[in-house]
Amino acid sequence: MNIFDELKERGLFFQTTDEEALREALTEGMVSYYVGYDPTADSLHLGNLVLILTMKRLQMAGHKPFPLVGGATGLVGDPSFKDAERGLQTKETVVEWANKIRAQLERFLDFENGENKAQMENNYNWFKDLTFIDFLRDVGKYYTINYMMSKDSVKSRIETGISYTEFAYQIMQGYDFYELNQRHGITLQLGGSDQWGNMTAGTELLRRKAGKTGHVITIPLITDSTGKKFGKSEGNAIWLDADKTSPFEMYQFWLNVNDDDAVKMLKIFTFLSLEEIADIAAKFEEARHERLAQKVLAREVVTLVHGQAAYEQAVKITDTLFGGGDLKALDAKSILSGLKDVPTYQVKSDDNLNIVELLISAGIESSKRQAREDVTNGAIYINGERIQDLDYMLSAADKIDNQLTVIRRGKKKNFILTY
Repeated sequence: MNIFDELKERGLFFQTTDEEALREALTEGMVSYYVGYDPTADSLHLGNLVLILTMKRLQMAGHKPFPLVGGATGLVGDPSFKDAERGLQTKETVVEWANKIRAQLERFLDFENGENKAQMENNYNWFKDLTFIDFLRDVGKYYTINYMMSKDSVKSRIETGISYTEFAYQIMQGYDFYELNQRHGITLQLGGSDQWGNMTAGTELLRRKAGKTGHVITIPLITDSTGKKFGKSEGNAIWLDADKTSPFEMYQFWLNVNDDDAVKMLKIFTFLSLEEIADIAAKFEEARHERLAQKVLAREVVTLVHGQAAYEQAVKITDTLFGGGDLKALDAKSILSGLKDVPTYQVKSDDNLNIVELLISAGIESSKRQAREDVTNGAIYINGERIQDLDYMLSAADKIDNQLTVIRRGKKKNFILTY
């Protein structure tokens, strides 16, 4: 199957400038293409991963990727469908974030092998020495105000106000396409569907300034079952940085995807063939309660982003915390990751409390009577082990990595004691 048609089959196609011409180009030979990532945070997230994996699919089909870090555009801010202007970051912050994003992109694309090996670019390299007068004369003259005002990303901000800084963003992105075409013969840009206006500003500049034809493919914005997109601006970001979103948290995210979304996400976020996904979908429909599609999705994405070992650890944490396993088989870091939102009680080093006093001090129980009753009835667990001795004293053996102890009341209510 032609890569263009596969993107369509996987739900990774929204709009293009010339479908037939682009399909032909992708069939006949190697196409050089790019995707831009502005460093607006210190990590990319699942919303960005869609385009990263689309870049990877095209590379696997023999085409050459040029991931672009927006060291210059990141200093300006993209107004596209934002209610208000972004806060401007310092140059030092943008450089730091750009380097982190570059490192993340390098984990997914092949930068070492073949004629179509990936090549990283940063638009700060061509903007840093471009004077304002040169930019107006050599770039700005190719854009009319009417053309710029017609973009939906600008229209949506006219009533609330848009600065010249953000208004000029589309010209900067358009100039990226022109520069990359001049430097590397790039003829295709990929982006989210909300970037159509900015992206076609590039094909327009390429046509008018160089007399060349450029292509654009936009990818649908991926939404969850509630209609929210996967992106940091929506407050539900799943970051690619393990320090911001742990592999366990990412695993749980995919494990809890809505049944109606699971197969769609398999097509978008994994490299399983469409035939394999169809087979999984058939088995999934026969027994949705077994959550086969979600389990495969969690395995494939966590392994892709964080590696096999991280995936296996995420499964181990899940089985231990929710399957009644031995908590002492986990380290403190894994437990804190798995029980991130659990109430925590700080135990003083000189505390010498028995189980009843400890339950009261930690706020787990409201009275000694209730504490004694729960202990006697077997409702209290320390690190997964039931404690029914009213004289039980917390000891060093109960401290995992000498850092914490997990106390559970009943079947689900957990508390963490830290030292």
